[in-house]
Amino acid sequence: MSRPILFISDLHLDPSRPALTELFLRFLHEQRDQAEALYILGDLFEAWIGDDAVGPDEPVIAALQAFSAQVPTYFMHGNRDFLIGERFAELTGIALLADPTVIDLHGVPTLLMHGDSLCTDDVQYQQFRQMVRNPEWQAFFLAKTIPERLEMARMARSESGARNQQLDDYLMDVNQQTVEAEMQRHGITRLIHGHTHRPAIHHFELDGRTHTRVVLGDWYDQGSVLRVTADGMELEGLPLARA
Repeated sequence: MSRPILFISDLHLDPSRPALTELFLRFLHEQRDQAEALYILGDLFEAWIGDDAVGPDEPVIAALQAFSAQVPTYFMHGNRDFLIGERFAELTGIALLADPTVIDLHGVPTLLMHGDSLCTDDVQYQQFRQMVRNPEWQAFFLAKTIPERLEMARMARSESGARNQQLDDYLMDVNQQTVEAEMQRHGITRLIHGHTHRPAIHHFELDGRTHTRVVLGDWYDQGSVLRVTADGMELEGLPLARA
């Protein structure tokens, strides 16, 4: 039986949720001898204000380093941790992926994305995304002191939370036309993404062929992982604590 290739996203690890961090550390430990590869499709952290703001002895960094020494591990930026850079990659041993990226997944070309760029109905968010992904804005932000960056991140999370409570539901999900256009642009029939926190496997017809969109789950009330083997794929929930 082949080893599974694992996909996770939207862990939003944060000191205020230690149980989720413990679950992730346990997940890495248990999968180290089981997985063929691990793909983290963004929002590993609730916020990332720069590689210089964390020490190499941070437990998550140490755990990723131990894991990636045995299992190829890939990371794609999310909307909360787009400032993860080369120093983090060197400390953890992970490989950084562009968003989007196409990989060969057991013979099936598969498009990987974080997913926020697919939520095109939310025009205001897309404008914000374009701003913070601009290298000039990132240089401006990273030039500030760590306390200043922490405060800016805190304010941004607060404003985002308040705004999301007022948004119509459809604005926080992907736009189907954008999904189809992106899949056509890359010439693929399978897409895996996170961001929306709505785990599911969707099938739809496009250009006379069945297309598949897999949405990864978040790690709030439990963990979530997509396991893919040559025989198929399965979305699995991970309990916070053992029975």
